[in-house]
Amino acid sequence: MPDLRRIGVYTSGGDAPGMNACLRAVVRTALQNDLDVIGIRRGYAGMIEGDFVEMDARSVSNIVQKGGTILKSARSMAFMTPEGRERAARHLHNAGIDALVGIGGDGTFTGAAILHHEHGVAVVGCPGTIDNDLYGTDETIGYDTALNTALDAVDKIRDTADAHDRLFLVEVMGRDAGFIALNTAIGGGAELVIIPETEADVDEMKDQILGMMAGQTRSSIVVVAEGKTTGGVVQLEQALREDPAFGDVDLRVTILGHTQRGGNPTARDRVLASRLGAAAVEALLGGQTNVMVGVEGGRLATTPMSEVRSRKKPPDYELLKLVQLLV
Repeated sequence: MPDLRRIGVYTSGGDAPGMNACLRAVVRTALQNDLDVIGIRRGYAGMIEGDFVEMDARSVSNIVQKGGTILKSARSMAFMTPEGRERAARHLHNAGIDALVGIGGDGTFTGAAILHHEHGVAVVGCPGTIDNDLYGTDETIGYDTALNTALDAVDKIRDTADAHDRLFLVEVMGRDAGFIALNTAIGGGAELVIIPETEADVDEMKDQILGMMAGQTRSSIVVVAEGKTTGGVVQLEQALREDPAFGDVDLRVTILGHTQRGGNPTARDRVLASRLGAAAVEALLGGQTNVMVGVEGGRLATTPMSEVRSRKKPPDYELLKLVQLLV
């Protein structure tokens, strides 16, 4: 890698609480190492358009506690084309940017890896996604906040479920991973959790719910992870309502949706984001590129982007057993 004098930083893909804390750490760590920092607005879309802003210590003041991202985020179809990536690389070169720190998830890192291979752009990624589905880190930025948001919602739903002896299907986010759902189910005392990793079809889900409800008159909460594998609560609700076995069940559905992405990040997310932001700059200073910084077993670690993108992060099977024991 050539001498590092100026870095660019951007947030991309779905926003996650703690992205601002990570951005703050990137900027201030870089400045402490006599590097210039350029903020790239709206992720790859802004990179293609040259939507850059110079950042200093004051530009990231009073943002550590804020959700969202001050640099904004956007999805870019143009970046998926060779012509779009060539434009992005040209803008980076013209701005004198020697390396990038990308804060985001799988899509962000896919774009970063391609930009590195096609145009030699040095890049280090910080895992910013509420889904917690990235290989190479125990937790991702935003996951803890999203989990606590979902848990708070389940606690409130439990009150009304108990008041009416209802069956609630509660859908949480997570893309194609069940980390939020599994931990929300345990923390919220749910009677059942349905996650993509269990690969249950609709009939199996119905059987599980019937077995759970057999002989009980109290309320029941089923936490369902979104995703193609589970079909989410819409498909499950339809199947239950069409089944005569559920004819007398007072069924309600709640989709928590994007509430899980918003809000002030928890202390855990703020600290994690700060550690990873600083580590990303230090990785670049150490000559590393095309890697993601993460935390494994409490320690900072780097993982090649190729592994992050190709390897699937497994669920915690101990927690899967635990949720079954605690019903």
